[in-house]
Amino acid sequence: MRRSLVIARSIFCWCIATLLLPGCIDAYMPDVLSDPKGHLVVDGFINSRGVTTITLTRTYNIQAAAPPPAETQATVRIIDDTGRLYPLVESSKGIYRSGLLTLNLARSYRLRITTAAGQEYESASVLAKTTPVIDNVRGHTNSDGLTIVVNAHDDSNGTRYYRWDYEETWEIIPAFRPQVEYVKQERRFQPIAVPYPIICWGNQKAPDIHLSKTTTLAQDVVADYVLRSYPTTSDRLRYKYSILVKQYALTKEEYDYWTELRKNTEDIGTLFDPLPSQLTGNVRCLSDASELVFGYVGAHTEEAKRIFISRADLPNEWRTATGYEACFPPVLIGRDYASFFSGFLSYVPIYETPEGYISSSKECVDCRLRGSAVKPSFWP
Repeated sequence: MRRSLVIARSIFCWCIATLLLPGCIDAYMPDVLSDPKGHLVVDGFINSRGVTTITLTRTYNIQAAAPPPAETQATVRIIDDTGRLYPLVESSKGIYRSGLLTLNLARSYRLRITTAAGQEYESASVLAKTTPVIDNVRGHTNSDGLTIVVNAHDDSNGTRYYRWDYEETWEIIPAFRPQVEYVKQERRFQPIAVPYPIICWGNQKAPDIHLSKTTTLAQDVVADYVLRSYPTTSDRLRYKYSILVKQYALTKEEYDYWTELRKNTEDIGTLFDPLPSQLTGNVRCLSDASELVFGYVGAHTEEAKRIFISRADLPNEWRTATGYEACFPPVLIGRDYASFFSGFLSYVPIYETPEGYISSSKECVDCRLRGSAVKPSFWP
């Protein structure tokens, strides 16, 4: 889990006197918002067949100028029911990783955290579940666009509760490739010394929570669960697109936790949506039983599958956007170019013409403003 937990939100109460009278809205700010003490947030799960990654942060007042730093220099360990320890090492600020684990699925596991300040926290002991493999991830096309679905099943009927995460990657090609550059110090143009990249890769992790359960079905089968949809004009489908889908088998308790988290973070905004509730999880503070802790640490394996979708895989009649429509037409700068480029540094020259210099904004020529110029290792 990579998204931060939303701990505090504004709750609105609608007051309707009669149909003929206007309503009133009163803002309600929960006590936790004014609490100066940041509560620990534990983000991650115990991966019984791989590397476990746990992120430790703190809650903060939504009125604060900036969130507090991550919880660093903590001691983080996985403990099984025999007392055996599996240490995690801080790889970057607030992010702790284990080595490659192969845990005994017959045992139960918990996470123990000791902060640099000496506070101790521990998750409840849970049995590790084995996640079934993903049957397939497919892209369906119709008149509205592209829909990406996942299919899975468990012949033993032992999973029943599923969660998916995903990460998207797509190619970005800028509108223009400059041939000249302006040297401000010398107030002159020259052939460009360091060319802008001709291609970049955009990247986005899932911003939402995806859950499904098969408890009401005779068979443990998930069919065509929708993960993502795009219109026919989406610029992400212009060249080549990829999605990496990760699947997790949950216990009922962990599924219930994620369901409540989704209600608190996504299903809010209208009169008929559920009211947000205080969500904690299965982690408690051993040093102070009254202290709030947020997060749920489950134990399971992870299954993943990646697919690629090229423009050639989509209907020819689709008119996908480039993402650079606002860049046209470019700007013609006359011979008084030196004063222009010295004053408008967001604009860059593209090439020279007899009338002056064809130019555009840096956003239109530097795709690194929208992604990374480093080719992903998995990209074909």
